[in-house]
Amino acid sequence: MAPRIFIADDHEVVRKGLRILLEEAGQTVCGEASNGRDAVAGVIELGPQVVVMDLAMPDLNGLEATRQILKHAPKTAVLILSAQESEELVRQILAAGARGFVLKTDAARDLLAAVEAVRNGRTYLSSNATAHLVELALGHPTEMSRNDLTRRELEILQLIAEGLSSKEIADALHVSVRTIDSHRANLMDKLEIRKVSKLVRYAIREGILEP
Repeated sequence: MAPRIFIADDHEVVRKGLRILLEEAGQTVCGEASNGRDAVAGVIELGPQVVVMDLAMPDLNGLEATRQILKHAPKTAVLILSAQESEELVRQILAAGARGFVLKTDAARDLLAAVEAVRNGRTYLSSNATAHLVELALGHPTEMSRNDLTRRELEILQLIAEGLSSKEIADALHVSVRTIDSHRANLMDKLEIRKVSKLVRYAIREGILEP
């Protein structure tokens, strides 16, 4: 017997697309919600076996909605959809109790297999997410640790994360702006980071900068 599935996404077009995909494969969609709070209420009322939940839900995000759903309906299998992925995101999704994660760009290909897997008590992760976790388990994180950076690079990283410009850093360290720009480029290449905002998050995570 096909599982009863509940769809939670704030975009009507996305919900319609997911419903069509599921129903054309013989699945039963018993309800929909456009925000996290309605998703929790709808799942409690309708009792689906599987919830397909967008991570970026309004009112109550997908992670918190998942926690509340499982508090009231612990046997429900939650499958998270997201437009982004990272090691930390996958960890948070699994820690919230969700049984699966699928990238939105892979939904057309992976959704049916993911629903079947989580319905039967298995964990389903998008291929890239699986690779992230395997690398982590093997001790090969996708980003370098602070130990891979030189003392000067760590010093410059902290100043960048504190919001100083290249000129301000150059003045503080008594070197040329060109030297700082070179270090900045090397840092971003080493860490495979292209945005200052991500450098800040990295610095906080590695204890280089206090949040």
